[in-house]
Amino acid sequence: MQQPDIAIPILPSRSVTETLTFFRRLGFEGKIHSYGDYAILTRGTVELHFFTHRELRPAESSAMCYIRVSDVESIYRAFALAELPRRGIPRQDALDDKPWGMKEFAIVDPDGNLIRIGQTLG
Repeated sequence: MQQPDIAIPILPSRSVTETLTFFRRLGFEGKIHSYGDYAILTRGTVELHFFTHRELRPAESSAMCYIRVSDVESIYRAFALAELPRRGIPRQDALDDKPWGMKEFAIVDPDGNLIRIGQTLG
């Protein structure tokens, strides 16, 4: 069976060990590779990669990705169990219907990476 084409974001991390710990709170699994400089995390069919960038300043980061899902509400509720703050870094934003036709929310990880998760309003 041929695999579908996919895009996998590669995001910066000051410490892939700490990134792995953070994303495990959100239900991701993963491993660190290449002598501790690279991590591959998965949650279901979602895959995120992280590379070590020790000089990263989270408040100045412009790294981001969008994950389109079929059931954003269940993912929002699952992520809410991590009890992230609503402001600052890290955080979980509120789930909302957006004017561009998506129901979505965002996570900002400890390194300032913005990860939007949403589904098409229908």
